[in-house]
Amino acid sequence: MSDNTYAHDPRVASDLFASGEGNLFQRVMQMHHDDQQREAARRGEANSSNEEAMDLFATVRSNIVQSIRAFRVQDLADEAQRLQQHFLYAYCASAQTKQEVLETIATSFLFPKHFGKNYDGLYDCLTDLVQKAGEQPGFVIVLDGLPIAQKFDKDGRETLLDVFREASEYWGERKVPFRVFYSFA
Repeated sequence: MSDNTYAHDPRVASDLFASGEGNLFQRVMQMHHDDQQREAARRGEANSSNEEAMDLFATVRSNIVQSIRAFRVQDLADEAQRLQQHFLYAYCASAQTKQEVLETIATSFLFPKHFGKNYDGLYDCLTDLVQKAGEQPGFVIVLDGLPIAQKFDKDGRETLLDVFREASEYWGERKVPFRVFYSFA
């Protein structure tokens, strides 16, 4: 995916901060998907290629926190959409402290304003708050570019990932898929 394509797309620029479904990344991915569908329809192609029928998560447990490794963000977003699960994406590479990382996650995931910007508040937003909204189909979460910085050291990163592991267990007990993929900056 080319950054230039989206940076100059007037639909992205005009709707950058507008209210709508999902965060900016999700809206950009939806526009990209819609463009691909229109192009395929224009060429008369069927929408059932072998790639789309493949189960990306065939070898991934339904409740896990793991390194993104060989997965691409776009593939994870597409698979979440195919499975009709929530896709949450946070690009954290510009953050340098715990507070900045939590702020980035809160903004990207559209957490409520009362989010306390601490690990307990993060856990509550990932579990109790979401469960109160009703039945959930599942979650695919990407934490892209977690910082390797003096003010957000290895212990800070592990504590953050532990919160997501606890949330994964929480949803696992309720038989709701909760997959978290992360990478370091």
